[in-house]
Amino acid sequence: MIDNNLLIKCDNIKAMQWLINNGYEGKIDLVYIDPPFSTGGSFSIDRNGRVATISKAQDSIHVYDDNIKGKEFIEFLKARVILIHKLLSNRGSLYLHIDYKIGHYVKVMLDEIFGIKSFRNDITRIKCNPKNFDKIGYGNIKDMILFYTKGDCPIWNTPKLPYSEQEIIKRYPKIDKYGRRYTTVPIHAPGETKNGETSKPFKGIYPPAGRHWRCAIEKLEDLDKSGLIEWSSKGNPRKINYISEMRGKRVQDIWEYKDPIYPQYPTQKNEDMLKLIIETSSNKDSIIMDCFCGSGTTLRVAKELGRKWIGIDNSDVAIEIAKNSLCHKNIFNNDKKTFEFIEMV
Repeated sequence: MIDNNLLIKCDNIKAMQWLINNGYEGKIDLVYIDPPFSTGGSFSIDRNGRVATISKAQDSIHVYDDNIKGKEFIEFLKARVILIHKLLSNRGSLYLHIDYKIGHYVKVMLDEIFGIKSFRNDITRIKCNPKNFDKIGYGNIKDMILFYTKGDCPIWNTPKLPYSEQEIIKRYPKIDKYGRRYTTVPIHAPGETKNGETSKPFKGIYPPAGRHWRCAIEKLEDLDKSGLIEWSSKGNPRKINYISEMRGKRVQDIWEYKDPIYPQYPTQKNEDMLKLIIETSSNKDSIIMDCFCGSGTTLRVAKELGRKWIGIDNSDVAIEIAKNSLCHKNIFNNDKKTFEFIEMV
C-alpha cells in the first residue's frame, strides 16, 4: 500500500479496483461523494474560471455532462458503491450527497449493499436562499446526504454546536447562589427492573411505577453528596446539569451549509460542511476518499485536518483545479510533494 496521499485521474471504477488490488481494501475510514445528480444538465466554466451552468459563453470550457438518468443512473452508482463498501474499514462511513428527486431511489440501492440496519441518517442540507420561480410546486432550497456505516461500531466523534444566548436562557433557566446557570432532569427512566440495583430505594424513595433509576443507588448517593441532586418542595429528586459542563448542543439532521457564491468548479460544496463530516466520522490516522473529487475541496479539508486522503476524478478540468487547490502556498507552503499524482489509461 502506498503511504502518500493520492490524486488519481481515471474512471473511478478502474481506480477503486486498482486501490483494492494494491492493499486498500478495508483501509478507508470515510468516503464522502458528491456524484452527478441525474439532472440532465451540462456543466462548464468560462475562460476566466467562472462556473457557467445556465448562461454559457460560446468559448466556455466543458467540464462534464450529468445526463445518465433513471435505472441506468442507479446502476452506474451501484457499481461504484459496491467497490466503496469493499474499501471501507469495519469502522468506516459513507456520506453520499444527492439530489432530492433521485435520492430515495439511491437509498433503496444503498440499503441493498450496506443493509438497512447500517442506515444512520437522511440529512437535509439547505443549499441556497429561497427561490421565487413561477412553477407548480414549492421552492427547493435543499438536497440530501445519505449517511451509512459499514459496521456497528463506526468512528464517531459526537459533533456539538455552541448554544446561543437565547438558548442558554431557555434551556438553563435556573441560577444557583454562585450565579451558575443550570437545569434539572429526572433521575429515573422508562422501564421497571425487578430485583436489580436500579429498583432499590434511594433515600427511602422508590422510582415511579413503570420506571427505574438511571444509575445505581451508590452513584445517586455520590451525586447527592456532591450537591448535584436538587430536591423539590415535595421531596422529588432531580439531577442538576450546569451549562458550564456542557460542550454544546448535538448537531441535528438539518444542516444549513450554503454552496459557495463564486465556486471554482460546478457543484463545489461548502467547506464547513465537509469539515463537520470529516471531524465527526474520522480520526487523525484515518484515510478519507472522495472518488468524485471535482475541485478537490474534500481532499484539501482532509489535509488541513491532518487526515490522509485519496481523490479520484476523470475530468481534466477537475484534476487541474484540484492540483492548484492542493498546492496553494497559503495552505501547504507550496509543497507539491504532499501527494502523488497517478494517471491511468
